[in-house]
Amino acid sequence: MDLDSLKWDDAGLISVIFQDHETGEVLTLGYMNRDALQRTLETGKAHLFRRSHGRVMMKGETSGNYQIVREILLDCDADALVMKVEQIGGAACHEGYRSCFHRKVSGDQLEIVGERVFDPKEVYGS
Repeated sequence: MDLDSLKWDDAGLISVIFQDHETGEVLTLGYMNRDALQRTLETGKAHLFRRSHGRVMMKGETSGNYQIVREILLDCDADALVMKVEQIGGAACHEGYRSCFHRKVSGDQLEIVGERVFDPKEVYGS
């Protein structure tokens, strides 16, 4: 992949949708800079630029819930990626759910539609 052909935003990031490679379930949305994408391509494991930490981290580096990249798709504008991944450890969400999209909008309410796989306090502390 020619990283120069991608359209990076003003912060040098590109949006990435992570999807289960077998079911198509959307697991999470993250951001990569050039370094994160390069590490992902080299290792086959998802790396993200964590805006809250200000650095590149391997997905699951703390929790053990990492992602093996099986396929990468690039959109027509070259400004977003879809990575089809094998989710190892059961949860993609830092709140302990399989998917970050575990809340459903029902009218003016939010309904939890996923089950927690792990307790984030046990993994990350309080």
